[in-house]
Amino acid sequence: MKTVLIIGGGFAGLEAAIFLKKSNYDVTLVSERDYFFIYPTSIWIPTREQEFDDVCIDLKKLQKVHGFKLVVDALKKIDAKENSYTLDSGTVLKGYEHVVLAMGASKMKHKGIENTLSICGDPKQSLQIRDAIDALIKKGSGKICFGFGGNPKDTSAVRGGPAFELLFNTHHLLKKKGIRDNFELTFFAPMPEPGKRMGKKALKMMAQFFEKLDIKQHFGIKIKAFENDCMVFEDDSKLESDFTMFIAAGDGHDVVKESDLPTNEAGFIKIDDFCNVVFDTPEMPTNIYAIGDIAALEGADWRAKQGHVAEVMARNVAFNIEQKDKGLSDFKGYQEHINIICMMDSGNGASLIYRDGKKAFMIPLPIIGHWLKKGWGVYCKLSKLKKIPRIPGI
Repeated sequence: MKTVLIIGGGFAGLEAAIFLKKSNYDVTLVSERDYFFIYPTSIWIPTREQEFDDVCIDLKKLQKVHGFKLVVDALKKIDAKENSYTLDSGTVLKGYEHVVLAMGASKMKHKGIENTLSICGDPKQSLQIRDAIDALIKKGSGKICFGFGGNPKDTSAVRGGPAFELLFNTHHLLKKKGIRDNFELTFFAPMPEPGKRMGKKALKMMAQFFEKLDIKQHFGIKIKAFENDCMVFEDDSKLESDFTMFIAAGDGHDVVKESDLPTNEAGFIKIDDFCNVVFDTPEMPTNIYAIGDIAALEGADWRAKQGHVAEVMARNVAFNIEQKDKGLSDFKGYQEHINIICMMDSGNGASLIYRDGKKAFMIPLPIIGHWLKKGWGVYCKLSKLKKIPRIPGI
């Protein structure tokens, strides 16, 4: 039985572990957390529609169900040439016949970022966001700002959808409590048209949504620094805030930047269509793959790193590894699957957003959209635990 080391316990890493085990590989999964976190449904933790445990799956349970080996530890150092991976505990993992890197991305380091919290950062920040919103509700009024940033070196590293969702869910929560008029909600972003990657129609509908919900906008000026009660922009203007939720753009993983792996300008690992790491010199190994947010995605400017793309890459890698070991070459690529798809929740409904190389649309789904996304969260949890059948490709 051939051995595979997978580093990263998110959507990409877990999916790779599940599918490689199905192909009878000896799989070791390394994760810095002892649980799998369902980020798309974590938007409801701050508004108390979900508890933290509702969006977590114990990795030990997943290990038992799928049969992979589990190491809970963080990656400290990579020596790709020597096929060696050092963990925080000092453990050195080496000699694996295949290695799949799926540790996700680091975040852009803005000045004063410690004065913000992110719904896409450390999972425990979702609880801190909840507490911050609770405190302002108790106070009865306040100014709350929601936003996201970009990475000029890699346009795929932006994650703005959860910022929109948390904003709309907070609006809905305040409205239900009858205190929405006491709060000033602002959405901010350094780009002039945040959400443009969703398509022109979606962008127009979002603008109408902001106006209807009385949400202020602050777009098109780069962020200089975050302070404890405001944001300072490049033109030295300020935006007052009692609480700021900000999703920094993805950046190359810190450990990868210090390694001998090939990266693009932003620090993401260079791969080919089949997710093989593309080294610049021939003496480097050919058994290393990179999937998910850690990888440099090729394609249109509107491309985005999303969970479903990470899972496609993971399934493809599992297939391609088996093909290679059988001496075959009918490999599967990820680029044909690049698209944007999300159910953008608003608390009392949702909008289905889709974009690929040929079309882009946004379909409002009042009421039912909210419950469809809730249902997907339940499906995600139960299907990964093999308590219900899995729908192919989902």
